[in-house]
Amino acid sequence: MKIKKGDIVGRKSYGKDILFVVERIINQTNSKSIAILKGLNIRIQADSFLDDLEIIDKKTLQESQKKIEKRFIQTINKCVKGQDESKQEYLKRSNKIVYTGKILHLDGDKRYAEKSSLFYKKMGLRAVVRSVTESRQPAVVSGLIERYKPDILVITGHDGMIKGGTGYYDIYNYRNSKYFIQSVKMARNTRASKPNLVIFAGACQSYYEELIQAGANFASSPARILIDFIDPLIVAERVATTDYTKYITIQDIEDELRDGQRGVNGIGARGKKQILEIWNTLCRNVM
Repeated sequence: MKIKKGDIVGRKSYGKDILFVVERIINQTNSKSIAILKGLNIRIQADSFLDDLEIIDKKTLQESQKKIEKRFIQTINKCVKGQDESKQEYLKRSNKIVYTGKILHLDGDKRYAEKSSLFYKKMGLRAVVRSVTESRQPAVVSGLIERYKPDILVITGHDGMIKGGTGYYDIYNYRNSKYFIQSVKMARNTRASKPNLVIFAGACQSYYEELIQAGANFASSPARILIDFIDPLIVAERVATTDYTKYITIQDIEDELRDGQRGVNGIGARGKKQILEIWNTLCRNVM
């Protein structure tokens, strides 16, 4: 069966361990055609010769999607439960109101952007999600920060090492890390950026050290491993819903992430939740 753009495939040489979407096909005159691939359920980008790809059958695809959907729902339920328990003590007091941090999320994958938007809505969080290809993110991040004035910035999409297992400290060995690094630097240099803006940056196998050096609070991937598409969302949610008097570290989040500190790490950040007291002016005026 001829493979085309949009097909769900696996790489035969890797035992079809990861499901990919065919992003585009590069036809070469004097050699084999190459497919550019993006992970269906994880934030990896790769390439492969067409003859090493096999279209995934419907049953296998459905089973994979059921597993991912189950984890997605479980994560939402766990986060919602945590939020509910945290809010109960304040909701008993009628003169208190809870404000969580505002999130700006840039995602290089349209499907993940839609899923991320759904996650934030389910969490009841204030979030603006934009689907922006990784290479365009540095050009638009400053304008979006000026427009939305976020407390938390998520810069993600797809990434991957070209030569896996080698060249850890060679920026040219990463497919999209340079764009994430540039975006973090642009965000930190944006005048409208809040001084305590919290940044998560990276995707699968991203250049972790340079992302932290550029100014990210949390980043992937210290062990150059794959991360779940939901990992950046979990970090953003925890920062947004943690009280501003508390400093949140990776130790507070690692159990909820796909591979803990091997996939995501960082210097930490203060939470963004604030409990504000409402002055009962109306009652005083009536009296």
